[in-house]
Amino acid sequence: MPAWIKNAPAAAYLIAALVFIYLPVVVLVVFSFQDGLLPVPPFNGPSLQWYEKMFANERLMDSLLNSVVVAISSALVTTVLGFLAAYGMARRKPRFAGSIRFVLMAPLTVSYLIIGIGLLITLNIVGIPKSLFAVGIGHVVINLPLCFAIIYSQFGDHLRNIDWAARDLGAGDFHTLTRVIAPIMKPSLFASFCLSATLSWDEFIIAFLLSRFEVTMPVIIFEMLRAGLTPEVNAAGTMVFAISMVTVGIAAVVMVLNYGVKK
Repeated sequence: MPAWIKNAPAAAYLIAALVFIYLPVVVLVVFSFQDGLLPVPPFNGPSLQWYEKMFANERLMDSLLNSVVVAISSALVTTVLGFLAAYGMARRKPRFAGSIRFVLMAPLTVSYLIIGIGLLITLNIVGIPKSLFAVGIGHVVINLPLCFAIIYSQFGDHLRNIDWAARDLGAGDFHTLTRVIAPIMKPSLFASFCLSATLSWDEFIIAFLLSRFEVTMPVIIFEMLRAGLTPEVNAAGTMVFAISMVTVGIAAVVMVLNYGVKK
C-alpha cells in the first residue's frame, strides 16, 4: 500500500483539527472589516470604520492599557515567586516534597470561578477592594502553579552541583541565586513570564469578579457583547488575538536568537 494512502487518515484528521481550531478566528478577523452594522454574511468590505470606532472608544483603550499593566506586573511577580519556590524545592529536598508540590499545583485543578469567588470573599475580609490590584493578585494565584511547574522541571542534579560549587567558592545565598542560578535558568524564566502574561492578558472570569470601575479588555468586550454583536466587537477581539500572537512571536524569536542550538 502506498505511503500516502497510509498517511491519509492522519492528514485528514490534522486538517479537520486545524479547521476546527482556526476557522472561528478567521471568521472573527474577516468580519471585523465588515462594511455594515452586523458581522454576518454576506461580507461587504473591506472597511476600517470599526477599527476607527474602536480606537476612538476611550474606555476600550483604557481597558487595553489596564490589561497590559496587569499582564506584565502579574507575570513578573508570578515568575519570581515560581522561581523562588522551585529553587527552594530543588535545593533543599524537604520532607513531604511530593505533598508540597501537590499543594503548589492544586490550583490548576480548581475552576477559575471557584478561585475568583474565594478571592473575592478573602480580599473583602482583609480590606482590599475590587480593583486592578485585586485582579493582579488573582492572576498571580492562577498562574503561579504553571510557572512553578515549568521552572521546577528544569532543575536537575547538574544545577544542584553548580549551586554547591558556587557556595564552595564563597558565594552567598543571594549571589548564588542571582548571579549563578538565575542566568542559567533564563530560558525557563522567560518562557514562564511570556506564558503567564499571555494567560493574564485574555483572562475574563477573575478579572470580571475582582474589578469594578477600572477593568481589563476582556471585561469590556463582554459588556459590548451584552449590547449585541457588532463588527466593533470583532475588531476588539481581533486586537486581543493579534496582541497575543505578536507576544508569542516575539517570545519565539527571542528564544531562538538567544537560546537556540549553537553550532
